[in-house]
Amino acid sequence: MITLVKNIQTLVNVRENHSLLRGKALSELPCIQDAYLLIENDIILNYGKMEDLENNQSVSPNNIIDATHQHVLPTWCDSHTHLVFAGSRENEFVDKIKGLTYTEIAANGGGILHSAEKVNNASVEELFESAWKRLQEIIQHGTGAVEIKSGYGLSVDAEIKMLRVIKLLKEKSPIPIKSTFLAAHTFPLIYKDNHQGYIDLIIQQMLPIIEKEKLADYVDVFCENGFFSVNEMEQICNAAIRMGLKPKLHVNQIHSIGALQKAISLDALSVDHLETMTEKDIDDLANSNTIGTLLPSAAFFLRMQYQPARAIVDAGAAIALASDYNPGSSPSGNMNFVISLACIQMKLLPEEAINAATLNAAYAMGMDHQLGSISVGKKANLIFTKKIPSLAYFPYSFGSNLIEKVMISGEIF
Repeated sequence: MITLVKNIQTLVNVRENHSLLRGKALSELPCIQDAYLLIENDIILNYGKMEDLENNQSVSPNNIIDATHQHVLPTWCDSHTHLVFAGSRENEFVDKIKGLTYTEIAANGGGILHSAEKVNNASVEELFESAWKRLQEIIQHGTGAVEIKSGYGLSVDAEIKMLRVIKLLKEKSPIPIKSTFLAAHTFPLIYKDNHQGYIDLIIQQMLPIIEKEKLADYVDVFCENGFFSVNEMEQICNAAIRMGLKPKLHVNQIHSIGALQKAISLDALSVDHLETMTEKDIDDLANSNTIGTLLPSAAFFLRMQYQPARAIVDAGAAIALASDYNPGSSPSGNMNFVISLACIQMKLLPEEAINAATLNAAYAMGMDHQLGSISVGKKANLIFTKKIPSLAYFPYSFGSNLIEKVMISGEIF
């Protein structure tokens, strides 16, 4: 099947060759005006200006899509979510309005522990069905690849159950999924005073099952005061690395405790959150190969300070944007809102935000060879906008649905 998309007003993020974007390069978004795009089955075959289309008569399209007045861009790559969970936590939402802190809610049995209880009581079928609905929703919002973490199980059976659900989603999903093992999300109550006991459970019982069943691509640890220490994170990561899992780590959300530096030494693919960054943290990240994944919708929902994106980018660090979709601190997987927040609250240029949510986010998932740009040989996962006056209008008009349609693997979703 050959599909021709013709009369594209703007074909966005067109790259013959690409690398992880840093500094000024993040603001450079190559586009073609009045463009065409050729797709063979699910792969981008060719592209160019409409005036050159007549010179490309080597293929005859079976299907033609007229994209007059539309911008066409690669789908979002959401590289940090907790898409598999049971129930919701709007009661905690109200508690926050009343003035309770995240720490106080957790101390009262809420937070991660509350979600863990619900996951423990849910069946594989229930978890799959609810996650499947969320997956369909985020695709309609333009997400064409997603990373999903465990972390609401906090026991051998429940963590493995979550990872098996993610594996089922991988098998059935129309979009690529990466799986991350996050049993080190918090300590279960029975291990509150026995941290090493829970770490031993992760290393000696969970990781061997994960390795045997190939249940995860990455390992994550929530490294923060009151959760996992830097040394505990290192111990878990080293064990996971020996089993083939690369780290993607929660660090610097509330405190700067040296977690970022340790993550870099562990060759982490990404460090995620980064609301609290010292000058040294920013410099160290800029001088590393690790990607800083920023989660503005979590800062928005928790009323926390936003990540210092401008300082991080200007220092030369590589950043990605993700939704942190989860029931407690970011109950939305709408990446369009994430793009708007990045521009409005973190002062990223629209071009920087789009690059951070497409190409750099694909790098943060290890999928840069497959997604994140309009490049020959990559998957035809595309967003078609409605008629808009410019690309900057997309993050500017944050309350409007500006997506006309989404293409996944060469077919309209």
